[in-house]
Amino acid sequence: MDRVFARIIEKFGAPIDRQEVPSSSIERYRGKLPDQLLVYWAEHGWCGYGDGAFWLVNPQEYEGVVASWLEGTPLEKLDSYHLIARSAFGDLYFWGEKTGASLNITSILSRYLTFSSALGDEQMDKQLRNFLLTRDLESNDYGRLLKPAKKKLGVLSHDEMYGFVPALMLGGADTLEHLGKVKAVEHLTLLSQIAELQPYGFSDI
Repeated sequence: MDRVFARIIEKFGAPIDRQEVPSSSIERYRGKLPDQLLVYWAEHGWCGYGDGAFWLVNPQEYEGVVASWLEGTPLEKLDSYHLIARSAFGDLYFWGEKTGASLNITSILSRYLTFSSALGDEQMDKQLRNFLLTRDLESNDYGRLLKPAKKKLGVLSHDEMYGFVPALMLGGADTLEHLGKVKAVEHLTLLSQIAELQPYGFSDI
């Protein structure tokens, strides 16, 4: 195990609900995603860390989610994006084929952040390692609800997330009482249709 995944496990804990990655998926994304990520897929699979706080996911399963969030927005023209990771509460981490780790969406708030990459195409593997090394449990634990949610609802499977019902953008409350375990793809698609995606303002961060 290299230092990147050793650090991830040190920060989050052992992986859960590992899905083996078929060679066809690796070939599907060769040239679109960093070679280093494909190596990690082959070695570690798609799985969750921190009892499901942070997930490395199969981008193909989320193609519809990506389209639903980005179609008709200025982001659609910036790059070809693939969802490579997400949090238990629907923070979405995108990889742009030209711009790398340059877009995050907070789905429950319908807000996004873009980043300008200081690394060129030849350094995408380095950028991928930097992305993984800067993930942490706190930033993926919305409102410190992860432990109480796990106690109330159980540990997530790879296709699940914790979602607020009703959704926050519909006036729901961000409390444990309004949190449920939902199917990730379906819930993320629903959230994309509730409110227009907006950039974070300086006062929001």
